Amino acid sequence: MTYQLVQGDQAPQIQAVIKRADDGSVIDFSGGSCALKFRAKDTTATLFTLAAADVGDNFEDGIAVFSFSGTQLNIKEGYYQGEIEITYDSGKVETVFEILEFYIREDFA
Repeated sequence: MTYQLVQGDQAPQIQAVIKRADDGSVIDFSGGSCALKFRAKDTTATLFTLAAADVGDNFEDGIAVFSFSGTQLNIKEGYYQGEIEITYDSGKVETVFEILEFYIREDFA
């Protein structure tokens, strides 16, 4: 699946439900944090990092909501990738194996 975004937008959100691959159970990362690292496809430099909003029980339920804002999407049209990383309250880090795919298109003039 490729998430489609529009260049220059300041309010899109991406929601991920983070589950264990072996049994499908949601990952409880309450008390910790979750981030989405964003980069151009086939590069290694992170353009920016989005912190997931901790609202209600969403972290306990394995739900991460990432909001794009400001000038983050003032970037070239093209393909991008995202990597989700969880930091538990113990300080241990776990990275979701699946890489998210994005396509940014130009806004109408």
